[in-house]
Amino acid sequence: MAKDRSQRDEFTGPVKRLLLGVLLLCLLGIFLVWRIDSPRVERFRAQVTDQIMPNMEWLMAPVTGTVNLVRNIQSYQRLVDQNRELRSELRQMQAWREAALQLEQENARLLDLNNVRLDPRLTYITGVVIADSGSPFRQSVLLNVGARDGIIDGWAAMDGIGLVGRVSGVGDNTSRVILLTDATSAVPATIQPSGQTALVGGDNTAAPVLDFIENPDAVRPGDRVVSSGDGGVFPAGLLIGQVAEDRGGRLRVRLSADFQRLEFLRLLRHYGSERVDDPGGLVVPDSLADQAPSEGGDG
Repeated sequence: MAKDRSQRDEFTGPVKRLLLGVLLLCLLGIFLVWRIDSPRVERFRAQVTDQIMPNMEWLMAPVTGTVNLVRNIQSYQRLVDQNRELRSELRQMQAWREAALQLEQENARLLDLNNVRLDPRLTYITGVVIADSGSPFRQSVLLNVGARDGIIDGWAAMDGIGLVGRVSGVGDNTSRVILLTDATSAVPATIQPSGQTALVGGDNTAAPVLDFIENPDAVRPGDRVVSSGDGGVFPAGLLIGQVAEDRGGRLRVRLSADFQRLEFLRLLRHYGSERVDDPGGLVVPDSLADQAPSEGGDG
């Protein structure tokens, strides 16, 4: 038994060494063939590659499938994250929609309870700001609407939130708006809730000055400032801003309109208030006043 094992070892040892030598020679030959820079060798390498690579596709199938699976998992994770974000945004939009509907219903309810009658002439036309003076001595903007659109001097301009200024100069296709911050601007205003009247005057700064206040002690920073409608230039109740106090103790207005981004302005169509020549006619109509003496004489 020991003799057979030794004979087998003597036979397998040289065979292993021979196979190892052949393998090393094959590897060396492949290395040399792959390193030789010759057109013939290049064609030979291309033929060998064409013969071997199609047969190796079954070996690459698991690797390709694993890579595709990882990519699909990553894509699915991104879709899950995006779906979660969209659901969150949808909930926020639904909350905003509910709040808007409640405010709309509340506004309609208040208008109905107070029997508010809105002026049908108080509509607006929107214009685009096409130029800004930017001058330290004159603050105004130029709009792309003018006389052809029915624009009239003196109309109020708003940015959708607060009062911006008034129309001062109308051309056929353009009109200029003097801003509230301009030194030539002066707007009669009412301070709420105290009801004090004042004049909002521009001084080429971002916060116009409050002048001619009836009782300054009744005014506090943070009070609401709206247009009073005095003079018939602006409609009453247009939001201007809030009362603020500068370092010198002078009362100013922190404007509600965003003067840093004036892109679109609304020009309110306001044709002035009806002039009252006979205040007594508001209490007793002329028709009833004419009938009263005649009825007394008949009696």
